[in-house]
Amino acid sequence: MRLLLLLTSFFLVCIVSAQKSNYQALLLDKTLVENANAVVRLDEMKIHVEARNRMVYTVKQVVTVLNKMGNRYANPRVFYDSDKKIKHIEAYVYDKMGKEIEHLKKRDFRDVSAADGISLYIDDRLLAYSYTPIQYPYTMEFSYEVETIDTGVFPAWYFLSGYLASVEKSHYEITYASSDLKPVIKEYNLDDFPIEKEERNGRIVYTAQHLPSVKSEAHSPDYSSLVPKLLVRLEHFHYKGFDGDVDDWNQLGKWVNNSLLKGRTELSEATRTMARNLVSGIEDDLEKAKVIYEYVQDNTRYISVQIGIGGFRPISAIEVDRVKYGDCKGLSNYTKALLEAVGVDSYYTVVEAGPRKVDFEEDFADLRQGNHVILAIPYGDKYYWIDCTSQIHPFGFVGDFTDDRKVLVVKPEGGELVSTVAYNNEQNHQLTKAKFNVLKDGAISGKVVIATEGVQYDNRFTLEEKSKDKIGKHYKDYWSEVNNLNLHSYKFDNNREEIRFTEEVEVSAKNYASISGERILFAPNAFNKNSYVPQRYRNRKLPLEIQRGFLDEDVFEIAMPNGYAVEALPEDVKLETPFGTYTMELNYNSETNTLNYKRSFFLKKGTHPKEEYANYRNFRKKIASADNAQAVIVKTNL
Repeated sequence: MRLLLLLTSFFLVCIVSAQKSNYQALLLDKTLVENANAVVRLDEMKIHVEARNRMVYTVKQVVTVLNKMGNRYANPRVFYDSDKKIKHIEAYVYDKMGKEIEHLKKRDFRDVSAADGISLYIDDRLLAYSYTPIQYPYTMEFSYEVETIDTGVFPAWYFLSGYLASVEKSHYEITYASSDLKPVIKEYNLDDFPIEKEERNGRIVYTAQHLPSVKSEAHSPDYSSLVPKLLVRLEHFHYKGFDGDVDDWNQLGKWVNNSLLKGRTELSEATRTMARNLVSGIEDDLEKAKVIYEYVQDNTRYISVQIGIGGFRPISAIEVDRVKYGDCKGLSNYTKALLEAVGVDSYYTVVEAGPRKVDFEEDFADLRQGNHVILAIPYGDKYYWIDCTSQIHPFGFVGDFTDDRKVLVVKPEGGELVSTVAYNNEQNHQLTKAKFNVLKDGAISGKVVIATEGVQYDNRFTLEEKSKDKIGKHYKDYWSEVNNLNLHSYKFDNNREEIRFTEEVEVSAKNYASISGERILFAPNAFNKNSYVPQRYRNRKLPLEIQRGFLDEDVFEIAMPNGYAVEALPEDVKLETPFGTYTMELNYNSETNTLNYKRSFFLKKGTHPKEEYANYRNFRKKIASADNAQAVIVKTNL
């Protein structure tokens, strides 16, 4: 019997050793290492839905990090709150030979607030560990188990973790106790990948093996729209103390309004009176809304708690009024409460915010979509959108953070998917006017006026808040091709009503032009060169996407030095393509000895097949060449 136990123990040790030896980096398939910063050896999630208000899921991830760029894929962390408990968590680190070099237990993980320690959100916390590698490659094995009563936010699944990360094995498994707990699953991009699905009563399993990495390419669509993924939700769920039965966005919006938002806009009578006094004498609802918005901007501050971390229920308006800060949910709800106090309607709106436009899925209503909250104010036949976390944006302007995407507007009668205001193409306008002199020593000096609107306004209006040193640095960076730039004066006009930002600057630069004997060579386009040429791809894999266009117009009057006349000018340029247009005209006025330069560059929003990428690159290459083209002036005998 003793011999049998010894043999059993020996074989168990051998099995464990063999398992760990599988983590040797030398054993990796070469096709998975190619174009990869990390190889995900195993990505596994097993979810068991026991009841409407009870779900348990276990996760195991094994990642071999090949270089410094792959560290982001070995970042063990788990969020939790009072309704989500971490039952188990641990991690192992192995060297390139599969030898264990570190074992992390729960006590080794940092337990921190998800809101940077602000006491208002102490329920939202994070267990995390930041590993500092001493060599590459290494392997991180990370596992945890979570138990939660919140089933309204169901874990989604991405078979590929990100660009330049390949996958050996991916396993996603859901079991459910009864048919009414069967999840609704929406599949994306599965056909082009080796993914198998198995389904029988009470169990759904997806598995994938040997998924090569996807290489990022310039101007490609969003990563999540290209790779295989699953969105998952329950029709009958429990969230933050409320049961929900939801099949579409209308029902979800009604549930959010009647459950998560109910009673959250109550304010003290003193605060309501204060709000009414602010708008005393104002009849127009939109003007009232502007006053309230500006009050919130001036009297509150924003703390960052992503919507998926801090939950979907806002803190009460009374509490925000007391502490004068909140996250996007809290500040939006507080502003909504103040607007209610002065008789102005507004709607709590959930959006997927960020520089890339991401729409809500029209046929898949779930709480996981969206990472930010704004307000929609109905007025006439349109909505005015305000982001209550911004202390600087004009009323009704949201910039490229939440523009032109489908969002969930929460109304008492139900939810509605609506597209936010779009800033596209010509709306993103920049007009640059300049008058400058070219001097005999090659220097230039003059005045430049830049007026921006749309997203281009968003990129520049914060200049008025910056220090003199930072403003100087901005212009040296913006006109980086103008060497030895000196900024002599500047003046800004931020028209918050028309949402237009105007800059008037006086500048000079030594040695802008090149002197060759009796000739001076210089680029007439001194103040809006676009030298960008997209990366070349011999075998482009992904489509070309231009998410939002713009229109730049430039009018320059350039005075020549006395005793010089034009010898050669760049030819006029006119380009018309599916991606946009470009024109450049340059005329010489001999009477005034000036050059008149006119330029227009219009880039158009759109998506194009990968075969068009080379043509787009050629379009940008011609623009860069035209913008850098030089004029030649020569000394006369006069």
